[in-house]
Amino acid sequence: MKRRDFIQYTGLGAGALMMPSLLLGNDIPAEALLNPGMDIAIKKKMADVALNTAKSLGASYADARIGRYLNQYVFTREDKVQNVVNTESFGIGIRVIVNGTWGFASTNSVTEDGIKKATDQAVAIAKANSKIQKEEVKLAPVKSHGEVSWKTPITKDFKDVPVSEKVDLLLSANAAALKNGANYVNSALFMVNEQKYFASTDGSYIDQDVHRIWPTFTVTAIDKGTGKFKSRQAMSAPMGMGYEYMDGLASEKLKGPAGLNLYRNSYDIVEDATVAAKQAKERLTAKSVEAGKYDLVLEPNHLGLTIHESVGHPLELDRVLGYEANYAGTSFATLDKWKTKNFKYGSEIVNLVADKTQVGSLGAVGYDDEGVKTKKWDLVRNGILTNYQAIRDQVHMIDQNESHGCCYSQSWNDVQFQRMPNVSLEPGKEKYSIDDMIKDVEKGIYIAGRGSYSIDQQRYNFQFGGTVFYEIKNGKIVGMLDDVAYQSNTQEFWNSCAKICDKDDYRMFGSFFDGKGQPSQISAVSHGSSTTRFNGVNVINTGRKI
Repeated sequence: MKRRDFIQYTGLGAGALMMPSLLLGNDIPAEALLNPGMDIAIKKKMADVALNTAKSLGASYADARIGRYLNQYVFTREDKVQNVVNTESFGIGIRVIVNGTWGFASTNSVTEDGIKKATDQAVAIAKANSKIQKEEVKLAPVKSHGEVSWKTPITKDFKDVPVSEKVDLLLSANAAALKNGANYVNSALFMVNEQKYFASTDGSYIDQDVHRIWPTFTVTAIDKGTGKFKSRQAMSAPMGMGYEYMDGLASEKLKGPAGLNLYRNSYDIVEDATVAAKQAKERLTAKSVEAGKYDLVLEPNHLGLTIHESVGHPLELDRVLGYEANYAGTSFATLDKWKTKNFKYGSEIVNLVADKTQVGSLGAVGYDDEGVKTKKWDLVRNGILTNYQAIRDQVHMIDQNESHGCCYSQSWNDVQFQRMPNVSLEPGKEKYSIDDMIKDVEKGIYIAGRGSYSIDQQRYNFQFGGTVFYEIKNGKIVGMLDDVAYQSNTQEFWNSCAKICDKDDYRMFGSFFDGKGQPSQISAVSHGSSTTRFNGVNVINTGRKI
């Protein structure tokens, strides 16, 4: 499928620009997804070929990743199926340290001869690199895990569900949107299965089976008299789950303000499309916001993107150190701020954590792509900058001796490097609901869903939009607003955090397509939070002509 066609079909804006890299692989029929792949005993044998060859050629360390990446994507528009894509990618990536320097090579010839050739290439690259390397690579120690396995806890594998059932569900959502006032609608369902085998000279042999799913749509309503149009995207979140996410269980649905249905561990796409069409029509006549200072009530599907850009990226250690700059910039949260041990990233109620173990999240795995067992750790505690995100060859730079377990590669033929783990805002400790929060607001705006955004090269000054906006006056929602965006800087914004709903409102936002690096790679990551209030934030009118 051509890139141009892909973007047209999905209607997902800037995020879709990263999608073609996920489509790489061999086209296969849907039934071929059920092929069990290479036996684990053979994987171990092939991995040992790489490790033994590397050691015989002088490597002080080596790891091998055998990966089988299965993808299925379904695209529809109105009453038509646009495309069904099934792909498979299979191969091995080999990373070595020789003369204190990294080398990497990969091959899709997962045979003894193919692996030996790739390992020889990785060693040759390391030796060449060592001639200009100024400092030797320092790896934090990691214990041998022996032979272990991990799997995303799912109850329904997407590969076992007929394509016709998936198509019918998307077309039902489209029909519901059209019936309730939408003029156009496109929908898509992304399903991913990463079958990854890792082995290293540290003695670990790790087999993992990772599942992810993302249903989404965009509905558009048009005022034929004026030609004006408004859209509303899905309120779904990509999840680290199986097809059971599509079951739409009522027990996992939360009622939100202004008729919004808020979803947690299951999703009703037909119901959401119905509400979306009505809200898209409502946006056509919504009042344009008056610029000024407002208390913002931000729901998790919206706040997740703000967390991603203003917390997740600036606390990646390679950005902090300036090693990562060409793709989305560096970071304002420099080491000197962290070393003071009193840098106020946010108010005292702000506790931001990194967590690669969070059940249902996109970033959840048992072990990262360096064989490090994953964990949870603090980034900001009681508002104070506490830590960063770092991997085995980075943690010594912040005087730590244990990797955080957040190394990842998008495929077997790309080298693994530091990637954002799930970064989340902890919920409030006292009982406090969305209704309670709205009652406490005199002049504010409730914002749900993601929208356009912009942030500077140090992840400091930013502007965020949203999907739908509702005006709050004297503790009540009084109507829909339009043309809303808020501006702030990271430190000012998080220090304006005044109240957080409790764990009963906790939900996750996610992205399949977090981009980083050159050549760029994508990764999947989630951000959890409860609905949160930020006081006195500057709101602008994006529709007003200057």
